[in-house]
Amino acid sequence: MQAKTFTENARRAQIVRAAIETIGELGYAKASFGQIAKRAGLSSTGMISYHFDGKADLIAEVVRDVLATSLAYMRERIDAVHGPAAELRAYIESNLAFVAEHPVELTALLDCLRHGGGGATTAGNDDWYHGAVDVLESCLREGQRTGEFGRFDPRVMAITVRQAIDGIHTELIRRPDTDVDAYAAELVAIVDRATAHD
Repeated sequence: MQAKTFTENARRAQIVRAAIETIGELGYAKASFGQIAKRAGLSSTGMISYHFDGKADLIAEVVRDVLATSLAYMRERIDAVHGPAAELRAYIESNLAFVAEHPVELTALLDCLRHGGGGATTAGNDDWYHGAVDVLESCLREGQRTGEFGRFDPRVMAITVRQAIDGIHTELIRRPDTDVDAYAAELVAIVDRATAHD
């Protein structure tokens, strides 16, 4: 029974990966079960239906997978530094580095969210966004408490940082050759100035 569970989990992961790549390259509208099954090397779309309760369920899993992967990528880098200022810089840099290194995943994620993400996914994304802002606000408040940061509204600053990071997605759509590393460096410099003591 345990081997079957492992096999089923592996098959689900294979289908999710194929869905991410298909949506990332063809777009949400063209990412049919047929296209996903073909990329996953499945003999029929029935295998997808066996593991997922329709496209909405699969899309929700795609969103969860990309978000979990990006958070793990960021967490490793944030945990490697100490202090609110260093953690804030690591948050910005690692988030934008993930964007630069995983364009297919980010394209798939954004396309899924633009199309409602299968209903519940939209709420899940809202939860993730507000959770991300909460984490930033907590870091900023701690920096003010320890004296690393100056006086400002931590909630407004947290939203500003999050929105500035997310702004890279629109920029990359209009200007695909945008230097994400340079964008990250400039954003870090701006945030450093905005959070510093007067």
